[in-house]
Amino acid sequence: MPILGITAAQNYPRTFSVEYLVIAGGGGGGNTGGGGGGAGGYQTGSLTVSPSINYSTTIGAGGSAGTNSGSSSTFSSVTSTGGGGGATASSSSAQTGGSGGGGSQNLTSGAAGTSGQGNAGGNGNAIGTNGGGGGAGAGGNSGGGGSPYPGGAGGSGSTSSITGLTYAGGGGGAGNNGGAGGSGGGGNGGIIGTGPTSGSTNTGGGGGGGRTTSGANGGSGIVVLKYPDTKTISIGGGLTGSTTSAGGYKTTTITAGTGNVSF
Repeated sequence: MPILGITAAQNYPRTFSVEYLVIAGGGGGGNTGGGGGGAGGYQTGSLTVSPSINYSTTIGAGGSAGTNSGSSSTFSSVTSTGGGGGATASSSSAQTGGSGGGGSQNLTSGAAGTSGQGNAGGNGNAIGTNGGGGGAGAGGNSGGGGSPYPGGAGGSGSTSSITGLTYAGGGGGAGNNGGAGGSGGGGNGGIIGTGPTSGSTNTGGGGGGGRTTSGANGGSGIVVLKYPDTKTISIGGGLTGSTTSAGGYKTTTITAGTGNVSF
């Protein structure tokens, strides 16, 4: 029964749906004939949220050069795994991650990705000093290193239905012809005399592998939230973000930090 003119529905907060995109930091490229870094894990979907509840949010950093994996990104119960670092010739193997890192010119095997988040890195070519494998992307496996000397291309990223942008491309493997970074922020593999490029900021792109130098860093991750424009988000002090509004929805993009959001 209504009490004092207030209906039962008004006594309780109303839940609503939030679309999310959660991308982890990309892996760093391997050194000296190294494989490309794997892209950060890519997850998208929707969650039911309640007003005035804090939802933990973290933006993962990209992995530094030399087989270092990226850091995880989170929103509420969704955690995307950092991209795997690319292998370094004769010293370290490719690392598993959201997407796996590429193998080096001598350590041939690329690493596995995480189911539902990414793909496997490409193998290097172990004949002489040939190319490192590309790091995997969210949209596909990467290329293997070839003979003579080309690095494998980074795996392609995936395009978000929320933003229309492409994220989580793998880094290219090193070679005399460096592998191209995958669409969605993957860095290019290095060649003799030219270093590799880093994964792009806030894409989760993997870093390129180094030919005669160190590899490049992976790109940082991102969290994007889309929800009805009748709702208002509160972004905690430890986070950096911004909000736009169009077509009856708001879209909040969080680019750095750790903290809570609430509605």
